[in-house]
Amino acid sequence: METYDFAVIGGGMMGAPCARHLAEAGHSVALVAAPEPEAGEAGPWGSHFDAARIARHLAADADWSLLSARSVARYRDLERRAGAKLFAEVGAVMAGHVSGPMEAWTRGWIDVARGMPERVRLMGGRMDAVGWVPPARSFVAHERRGAGWIDPRAMREAQARLAEAAGATVLRTAAVGRDGGTVRLADGGAVSAGHVVVATGPHAASDGLLPARPAMTVWARTVAFVHLDPAEARRLSKLPSIIWTPDETWDHDLYALPPVRYPDGGYRLKVGGQKDGPVIADAGGMRDWFAGDGDAAVGDRLLDALRALLPDLAEAGTSTGPCAVVWTETGYPYVDAAGPGVTVLCGGNGAAAKCGDELGRLGMLVATGAGLAGEGYAADFRAVWA
Repeated sequence: METYDFAVIGGGMMGAPCARHLAEAGHSVALVAAPEPEAGEAGPWGSHFDAARIARHLAADADWSLLSARSVARYRDLERRAGAKLFAEVGAVMAGHVSGPMEAWTRGWIDVARGMPERVRLMGGRMDAVGWVPPARSFVAHERRGAGWIDPRAMREAQARLAEAAGATVLRTAAVGRDGGTVRLADGGAVSAGHVVVATGPHAASDGLLPARPAMTVWARTVAFVHLDPAEARRLSKLPSIIWTPDETWDHDLYALPPVRYPDGGYRLKVGGQKDGPVIADAGGMRDWFAGDGDAAVGDRLLDALRALLPDLAEAGTSTGPCAVVWTETGYPYVDAAGPGVTVLCGGNGAAAKCGDELGRLGMLVATGAGLAGEGYAADFRAVWA
């Protein structure tokens, strides 16, 4: 059994870039990156097995904005070195109300937007975008550059490929147990490391790979899709990614992605956003949730909101699908020591896919003992333990 300086468990949006940053810093690294499971398999499942995630600088919190900005700034270099298309720079919009349950959220991103006037245009309730209608009485911010969407499958594969190019060993299997620095693998093998980074996303609270359980909740979420014919996809090709509240009564935001071509060759608009839903407690619950099509009633509500936003939308069909979101106690990712020789790197809070490269770099800093002091964040990304 070969011994490495670091073993990173989890090849998702945080784990794969953490392995890359470690390997490019000169450390010997093993990345345990389970392949995407088939429907009905035990997993490990993750919501990054998808074709698109919104990318933007603008956020309702300065730390989330900084996490995004530092990641987005590296996208083109990652594309060049990996030889892969990762980022569609179509722009992004946030639209919200300065009254009602989401007032603080809206005022938060307005404040952040005012700090980046060269990038974000604040537009009141008007919008000169293609094909979408701002909700009544909403305030709108349009980020034209450095925003749009990323392909999360392509991103994780590019990160793993670049980690391998820097000398890392990529093990395409799941971790099933850990004893100190020895990680047992689903294929019957094992890997040993001086330090282990656990970046297993929604599974981190139930897979037993950490010495204690991180305090976080995994929520089952439903997403909905409008299927488009190629002509309608072309008509909407300049549509930005959109995050919005439909009116002043809503207590959570929704999101919509522009037309994206999925692996089956079809074009889809995706819409999501949900405040409540079932809690997923373990791997079996995750497998069962991802084996289905989500909640049809939630899907209908999402589609109705999308139709109000895009009143001229020509639909070729609709469908729904499963997703999952991890919420931490702090509202920020956990990037922290979890015990001697172990670092936890998890907790996306519904916003981390675009930030994965920077979160992976922060995980590298914590795992190597450099720490996060002086990195410019107000949050300390400490973990809370259950």
